[in-house]
Amino acid sequence: MPDYHNLRRPLRRLIAALWGSGLLILSHNAAARFDVPGYELVYNAPQETTLQNDDLRDSADVWQQMFAGAKQQIDIAQFYVANQSGARLDGVLAQLRAAGERGVKIRFLLEQKGVTMSTAETLEQLKTIPGLEMRVIDYRQLSGGILHAKYLLVDGKQAFVGSQNFDWRALDHIQETGLLISDNRVVSQIQAIFDQDWQAQALLAAQQTVPERSDQSDGQTYDNYLVASPRAFNPPGVIDSQSELPRLLAAAKQRIRVQVMEYAPLSYGPQRTRPYYALIDNALRSAAARGVQIELMVADWNTKKPAIDYLKSLALLPNIQIKVVTIPPASSGFIPFARVIHSKIMTIDGELAWIGTSNWSGGYLDNSRNLELILNNPSMAARVDKLYQQLWSSNYAAPLRIDYDYPPLKPGG
Repeated sequence: MPDYHNLRRPLRRLIAALWGSGLLILSHNAAARFDVPGYELVYNAPQETTLQNDDLRDSADVWQQMFAGAKQQIDIAQFYVANQSGARLDGVLAQLRAAGERGVKIRFLLEQKGVTMSTAETLEQLKTIPGLEMRVIDYRQLSGGILHAKYLLVDGKQAFVGSQNFDWRALDHIQETGLLISDNRVVSQIQAIFDQDWQAQALLAAQQTVPERSDQSDGQTYDNYLVASPRAFNPPGVIDSQSELPRLLAAAKQRIRVQVMEYAPLSYGPQRTRPYYALIDNALRSAAARGVQIELMVADWNTKKPAIDYLKSLALLPNIQIKVVTIPPASSGFIPFARVIHSKIMTIDGELAWIGTSNWSGGYLDNSRNLELILNNPSMAARVDKLYQQLWSSNYAAPLRIDYDYPPLKPGG
């Protein structure tokens, strides 16, 4: 007679291995998710596209679950906030309010430049949540940049970091990628960043000086780790993203895949000037010169001058392919600042995944607050690669045309 008990054990191990590698896909009726220890990949596809991924939960569901499970404290840092009645952000705001009503303390940190991008109704809605304290930080006073990171923390045990703004369009009409994080060491570092910026706002409001980081040495790298910017205002032990990204690109041996909304070796100067910022561009060109195959996808918003001219010069090099992604308008009509790819992801050699909040141009990794996660995990890298290839091979992505003058786009209408 077969020993069914012994047969079940290898079957359980097989199921666990398939789950860990992301090869076990759940049905539509199940709570689909892809994760590796400490990290769940979270994804939003624009409505009315073929970019859905059934094994990836979207941020609206994840945020609601995080807020529903909060017991003591929720911390939120965002560039801006914008809701529209009837959108999926309604459910997120309802769970946030319910958390406040049951006594959870809520701290909400907002960027000063993002206030004008926010909807007044959403700001007022947040301010009426019991137990919620909102602070507005002018990050320009700290480092010349902005609070561009988009992240949440619950009870110091969970964090969410991703490209998703606290915006109804991010949940319904923009392609976004993020991570739900339960890795204690990384969550603690993200908490330290929030606490530091929260206190910095109070010092700035009191017209006091915010001390820069005196210890400029970087922390230790692990298999999975956090990097952040700007370096001068990173807590001790948090690695500088502007230093780490070129180092990772220099270590690539075979293939680099990058998707960002905006790529340009340019920064943002006074009177709409675009000063040269060569750090990332030099690293990519150097990788291509030593034979690394590079694939880069950008949004169609990235085709305006002068950025498009630098993209074309990059596309002329051997070993570099660039595609421009256009998401068609919604059937309901034009939606300002939507219908675009907004993910900030990279994979290297099928072994490493980078998921963060920065565009790849000046003003993001050097002087703005941004967070990026580096996962040296082949299963996560393979799943992010699959996500990348889905878009790369879709009808929405077209090779960059060197001999074509792209028409000017007006994302805001």
